[in-house]
Amino acid sequence: MAKGGNILPVVTVVAAILVIWCLAVIPMNAHLTADQAQRDGMTITPESAADRQDYLGLTLALKNPAIIPLTFVHNRPRLPSPHQVADEMFRTVFGENITSRRSLIYHGWVTLSATLLGFVIGTTLGILLAIGIVHNRTMDKSVMPWAIVSQTIPILALAPMIIVILGSIGIQGLLPKSVISAYLSFFPVVVGMVKGLRSPGAMQLDLLRTYHASDPQGLWKLRLPASIPYLFASLKIGISAALVGAIVGELPTGAKAGFGARMLVGDQYGQPLVTWAALFAAAITAAGLLAILSLLERRTLRHMGMVAS
Repeated sequence: MAKGGNILPVVTVVAAILVIWCLAVIPMNAHLTADQAQRDGMTITPESAADRQDYLGLTLALKNPAIIPLTFVHNRPRLPSPHQVADEMFRTVFGENITSRRSLIYHGWVTLSATLLGFVIGTTLGILLAIGIVHNRTMDKSVMPWAIVSQTIPILALAPMIIVILGSIGIQGLLPKSVISAYLSFFPVVVGMVKGLRSPGAMQLDLLRTYHASDPQGLWKLRLPASIPYLFASLKIGISAALVGAIVGELPTGAKAGFGARMLVGDQYGQPLVTWAALFAAAITAAGLLAILSLLERRTLRHMGMVAS
């Protein structure tokens, strides 16, 4: 019963999104569909001057109900219908060889490689900085403000600079994208770990002092175990940010592989289905990474006795 109660809200939200999406397809594609229908010989009710101000085409669709079904199957729609996106994803995932540049699996692996490398770099850097901030007052007053300020720089402006600078010294390919991913993922880890490392209460810290525990002993035996729930919460945010960073890193370079490259192809060649399929593939990839982290979190916390078995 509990599982059904948890699933029902999700199903309801997904169904509502699909309904709104399908309803939006009709006016968004009405003008394109009407033009194509006229070329194919279908009689279309002429638009008045007032109707031409309806840029979404809702009036046109209402006056010509026969074109409504056609809005869901237009070859190059402004807004693809759900089944068109699903068909494109199925074709490019299961209908293409995984080594083909038309395969979303191929492009997904390219983006995922940069994401995971950047995530590891960002997580490692974030944990080390958090430990330094907690144990060193100077770092707390100096590094933490700079870490916060760094996140105010738009990544779309910073990414081309990173690509150009690293490219000028001969570093290309996977690493520049990973640096961008690390830049976006390290901040949530820093904030979460600082909060977690400072979560032990005064009585627990006093007990360590009573036993003359050193700072490293306090770190390993109290602060790090207490920070694990905060760490996993930060990692979930960080992995999503790392994926966004990898995709953004592919956009200014004119990359030939990766989800970002696939989106560029769709935009440049007027193939919105390609772009939408890549967008949804990226979202599914992010959901899969979050699911893996959630599984690791449950098992880790259960092993530590922080959740019921």
